[in-house]
Amino acid sequence: MVPRPGTDNGGMSLRTSVAVLVVAAVAAACTGSPADDSKSPHRGPPLTWTQVELAGGDQPVQLTPIGEELLIGLRHPGAKVVPRLLRRTADGRMVAIPLQPHSPSAFDTTWQSISTDGTRILAIGGVPGGAHYNTRWTVWTGAATDLIEKPQPFNTFGGWGAGALIDAVLTPAGAALVGSWGSANSGLDAAVWLPTGDRWVRQDPAGTVLQGTRELNVGPRAVASSGSRLVLVGAQLQLGNGSVRQQAAVWRSASLNSGWTRLRLPDPGDRSAAASVGCTAMACTIAGYVDGQLALWRLDGDRAARLTGLPAVPVNYNDDLAPPLVLTDRTVQVVAADDGVKVISGHDHTWTVQDGVGPTGQVVDAAIAGDTVYLLAGRTGSATALWRVDVQSVR
Repeated sequence: MVPRPGTDNGGMSLRTSVAVLVVAAVAAACTGSPADDSKSPHRGPPLTWTQVELAGGDQPVQLTPIGEELLIGLRHPGAKVVPRLLRRTADGRMVAIPLQPHSPSAFDTTWQSISTDGTRILAIGGVPGGAHYNTRWTVWTGAATDLIEKPQPFNTFGGWGAGALIDAVLTPAGAALVGSWGSANSGLDAAVWLPTGDRWVRQDPAGTVLQGTRELNVGPRAVASSGSRLVLVGAQLQLGNGSVRQQAAVWRSASLNSGWTRLRLPDPGDRSAAASVGCTAMACTIAGYVDGQLALWRLDGDRAARLTGLPAVPVNYNDDLAPPLVLTDRTVQVVAADDGVKVISGHDHTWTVQDGVGPTGQVVDAAIAGDTVYLLAGRTGSATALWRVDVQSVR
């Protein structure tokens, strides 16, 4: 299994096992107590996953829906160009998207994020290098016909203040890269880069909620777009009186990089963080943990509510959580449990658990394209595998 680049600069470790949760995400689910466990989950029929065959040597590392189809970011160690990008069509064909690398790092990069608006594609990758083995970031733009790397000056993403890149985002208002950068006050700030021609320019967070202070540190871990808005999720550290308190938080723009506001997620417990987010144009579902247990929140406009009645699933701060996969009336969330695959489906605080047959090991990514749920999973030290299951099989 190939680790994501940049984990020495604020990235997240991979999970040690896999589960899939399908969670109702309607407004009615936001009204009860998060601790409401008055109903035990119902045991549903087993769910069988089918492995998607890839060419020998291909290692899948990223999944991104593009309409009814799926973009699959790959590594192929030993090849002249290590990164690869495939498009899986609705009828199951694999179509290679030509890549045009230019900088030395681009030939050996690992995909960190692949974003699309259905036409354009924006991607970032990274590979450790240099005397200090820091991540060298690469930026790629194009479409399903080809993807071109646009080399950047070293100080764009590197140097003394460098943090890490988290995600690439395409919105109706424009494109953005999101990550972190050394703060003028304390720790790291959340950082946003916007394009000027072929160059990416880091925006000044001074005077916005993206800038940390001596009393409040900013810790973004993931980002998604909701219409023209950017939605960053992570944790904020409150410092003072010799104590530190970590709470799940959201930073949301009014449009692209303007009009930022910060929201604390409700019912944060003693220690919490948000780890991933999935959005429609109207609302977002956020996955994270509260006091060592899986937590999900619903974000509608300026209102956030914690979803209720979830089964107890252990989640720690360094655990990865795949982004929630938003359907019309429910969410699909991938988390770890018991070195196997379980599907927990629900509406409000009523849940059904289905044991899965097929994938085991670490969870890497998940996506819904058309009527199919896709999952990347694999054991430590081995390559990941791509799995699929029909959405209608999930009870």
